Amino acid sequence: MQPAACPEDPAIQAFLDYLTVEKRYSTHTISGYRRELNRFRGVFQGDLTRASVHDITAFAAHLHHQGLKAASIQRALSAVRSLYAYLIRNGDLRTNPAAMARAPKSKRRLPKVLDTDQAARLFENPVSGADALRDRAILELFYGAGLRLSELVALNTGDVDLAAGFARVTGKGNKTREAPLGRHCVAALRAWLQQHPHRNQPAQPLFTGRGRARLSSRTIQRRLKKIAAAQLGDDSLHPHMLRHSFATHMLESSGDLRAIQELLGHSDIATTQIYTHLDFQHLARIYDQAHPRAHDNKPDD
Repeated sequence: MQPAACPEDPAIQAFLDYLTVEKRYSTHTISGYRRELNRFRGVFQGDLTRASVHDITAFAAHLHHQGLKAASIQRALSAVRSLYAYLIRNGDLRTNPAAMARAPKSKRRLPKVLDTDQAARLFENPVSGADALRDRAILELFYGAGLRLSELVALNTGDVDLAAGFARVTGKGNKTREAPLGRHCVAALRAWLQQHPHRNQPAQPLFTGRGRARLSSRTIQRRLKKIAAAQLGDDSLHPHMLRHSFATHMLESSGDLRAIQELLGHSDIATTQIYTHLDFQHLARIYDQAHPRAHDNKPDD
């Protein structure tokens, strides 16, 4: 049973306005908060400032009975906690009733990554023509610099400094970082910019379709699938898989988790630690394939 539809609560709208104006969250993020908070409001219809821990727990139980997965319940509770943290900040109440509410634990899935041979095959064929040069530059930024899809889409021509070898990237929470660009990435961007219809106008989109139009996220996703189908025989490639592959291969080579955190733009190193599990899996496979003891079942002498 779906929760009853309800008008936007003034407190929720004020919170969303705060996220939009002061925190400068993206439209997509705001939409997610609105969806989760209206879901909560459809279940708990009393005065928000009078909600108890029991009410928040009942909300989580309601979502569980609806069949939502643990990750979805956690996302909803996180939005509710953030709303109450905002109300405390504004002096509307003293304690956060959602602080102690917990969703069922979910098994964290490890992200899928390309192995180094697969990654290399993506770049094997020479490219020519404006669209192919653009797509190669996109691939290089995803795999060579670890950008998020939203970060890449938002880039303007003035955000890349090929002489210095970096791109100025605006990530989550409107945080800006300088992403270093390797020589292959610089070469691919330089080749694309030679074809770019407005390369000397720094406020123009870096990646365009026809004319001045900024390339959309969906178009980029489709282009990656087409390239992967041709080069790998599998169209399951997506931008975040390239970002995961970048992080995993960097960690395999360097072992420097803090540097990977900076490169990815993670605010919390706990987010980056997922790649230590991937790296361990890689090392375990290498051990099984190469170490004599992995195949020797004889007892020690």
